[in-house]
Amino acid sequence: MASPTNASAAHPSATNASPTRTSPTRTSPTDSDLKAQLETLTTEAFRPELAEIDRLPTLDIARLMNGEDATVPAAVAAQLPRIAAAIDALAERMEHGGRLVYAGAGTAGRLGVLDASECPPTFNTDPTRVVGLIAGGPEAVVTSVEGAEDSRELARADLDALALTPADTVVGVSASGRTPYALGAVEYARERGALTIGLSCNADSALAASADHGIEVVVGPELLTGSTRLKAGTAQKLVLNMLSTITMIRLGKTYGNLMVDVRASNEKLRARSRRIVALATGAPDEEIERALAATDGEVKNAILTILGGVDAPTASRLLEESEGHLRAALEAAGR
Repeated sequence: MASPTNASAAHPSATNASPTRTSPTRTSPTDSDLKAQLETLTTEAFRPELAEIDRLPTLDIARLMNGEDATVPAAVAAQLPRIAAAIDALAERMEHGGRLVYAGAGTAGRLGVLDASECPPTFNTDPTRVVGLIAGGPEAVVTSVEGAEDSRELARADLDALALTPADTVVGVSASGRTPYALGAVEYARERGALTIGLSCNADSALAASADHGIEVVVGPELLTGSTRLKAGTAQKLVLNMLSTITMIRLGKTYGNLMVDVRASNEKLRARSRRIVALATGAPDEEIERALAATDGEVKNAILTILGGVDAPTASRLLEESEGHLRAALEAAGR
């Protein structure tokens, strides 16, 4: 599998691997066609009752906005069966070496990049296992890249640069559910035999219809007309949290609710590692320090040496044989 190009200083999984960024090919509707399309979208609807919002006191605006945000979890809850089905299919592919690839434009793309970049430090995943593609490449994380979101071909090129395989999963993310870049990513992924998930915030979206698993979190019109970084963005963030986190739980990256695959890359995370071993084992500090030293700071291995009563090499072997699942390794150790 080809490794993606580094797309942000934050982490190499925040990527857009297309080799060129100039003059993306567009399939552009006319202005009147686009206006007609937008008028049918719930996320673009105008709310006349908020037409005087700029005249309100700040506290009143904050209360209105907070009230809007409070409706998002219920909209996500309505899609939980679809989300769970998508996660089960995704986890099965990743269990066999597949990758999770997010593809989106604007806010949706940035949220995918964010989620991907947080997986290595949280779950000790290889940076190439969860990848975030954003229309327009690394530059688009912090600034708008004109025309990039309108190109299906750009999405195809970005995924082609990753050498997409049938083992992979591509999640197209688009609040409207009609963004050409997200649609192009899902369409190309299906052609290559990859699993596809379409996440949008409008009902009956083209994106959900194009994917193996369609998730439509309908949060309603925004406080500011068409500003889908608000409720729609919050909804997308919640769903992406679920996709990556629950998949990692299914892959054995946790022990109960403990992040036993955390990468201790700084002092805070080293302290967290010691605390996780303590919570999992109840062992005294001296034993925890010995276990972490013997296992080169690997939390999961250290827990297994303590709870399983095995040495570090045996812990490593048992975890390898158990494909990283600590509970299975503990059973193999007779605990």
